[in-house]
Amino acid sequence: MNFLVIGLSYKTAPVELRERLSFTSGDPGTVLRAITALSGITEGMILSTCNRVEVYAAAQNPALGCARLQRFLAEHHQLDEAQLKPHLYIHSGRDAIRHLFRVASSLDSMILGEPQVLGQLKEAYTQAESSCTAGPVLNRLLPRAFAAAKRVRNETAIAQHAVSVSYAAVELARKIFGDLAGKTVMIVGAGKMCELAARHLTGQKIGEVLVTNRTLSRAQALAEQFGGRSVPFAEFPLFLHQADIVLTSTAAGGVLLTRAQLEQIIRQRKNRPMFLIDIAVPRNIDPEANNIDNVYLYDIDDLNGVIETNLRERRKAAKKAEDIIDQEIIRFYSWLRSLEATPMIVALRQQAEDIRLQETAKTLGGLQHLDPSDRRAIEALTRSIVNKMLHPPVTALKRIGDDITGEIYLEAVRRLFDLPTDPQQPTQPAPLEEVSDKKQDISS
Repeated sequence: MNFLVIGLSYKTAPVELRERLSFTSGDPGTVLRAITALSGITEGMILSTCNRVEVYAAAQNPALGCARLQRFLAEHHQLDEAQLKPHLYIHSGRDAIRHLFRVASSLDSMILGEPQVLGQLKEAYTQAESSCTAGPVLNRLLPRAFAAAKRVRNETAIAQHAVSVSYAAVELARKIFGDLAGKTVMIVGAGKMCELAARHLTGQKIGEVLVTNRTLSRAQALAEQFGGRSVPFAEFPLFLHQADIVLTSTAAGGVLLTRAQLEQIIRQRKNRPMFLIDIAVPRNIDPEANNIDNVYLYDIDDLNGVIETNLRERRKAAKKAEDIIDQEIIRFYSWLRSLEATPMIVALRQQAEDIRLQETAKTLGGLQHLDPSDRRAIEALTRSIVNKMLHPPVTALKRIGDDITGEIYLEAVRRLFDLPTDPQQPTQPAPLEEVSDKKQDISS
């Protein structure tokens, strides 16, 4: 098997080039079939996201396959191959398998541990299957990649710590309130991070969502997204006592909520906890509000501090994840080697049996005086000798592991016993003259 990957990512190419190389438009099946129509390419799959464009393929010759795929990428997107080449990375064999497993496990993602890439990879594999461009190589590798990703997610904490502002806000809210079900959320402003945080919060079965913005139509549109209601911007402080969680992200350029206002609001709430997330720069909420009992105020720097702490935790988890990837690669290669060894064992046994039958028939032909029981004894003797002679090499082939010795054993047996290059091809019995010559060579 010759498995390879060629592509570029956020690590090697600017967004402008990634956009030009994207396969997000058009018929993906047509492109996949064009890839497998290239000489020497037997299977193909495309992973195209905002952060990476990669072609996974099986090829008879990895070097030639990569060259043809590189040319294809350039010509398909009408790019100069020389302009594209410096941004590409190419992996084959074990390196390509490791890359696939790391991508599936989000160890190669811009945000370590993010879950989206696994879904994108599954979608790419489904497309390759439906386009009939996935064969034995991809059909074995992709399920193993998914299994590796599942182990990484289940056995490490790589996805358990928020590493975005919006997720960090939700994580902090859960720490303060525990269960967020039924909590009222107010969104002040229509900033993107504020919207994302609110979107994550609505996934926690919160109660009512209140939205205010200087532009009323924008507030109404955002409220409709969350099944909430809009309130006039000039009057929003009057509604604050209803809110358990407040998200602010406006371009007002100054403080919208003072400590005095919030002291009055917390009294109206009868000291029930209130969580304020001020994502705006300049800040919308007076930092002194953090000194009010049962008021928990976090600004963008606080959230970034949480994110940095969580990133360190994810990086720790990534070390364990890399060990899991190593284990899964060993497991895959053990399976792969067993596939290579099995037909070789069959060919070796068949060759030995052909020689045994020929030599036994020739010998018994000159011993016509033997009765049937004697002939059966000679047959059993020769069969036993062959089995005992083959036992050590066959056992070694069955046990070959995930290291270079496996390849050495396979090649040594192939040469020593003059087996065909493709052991899956049936071994033809050697002519009697060749068998006799070989016997003489061995005895001399």
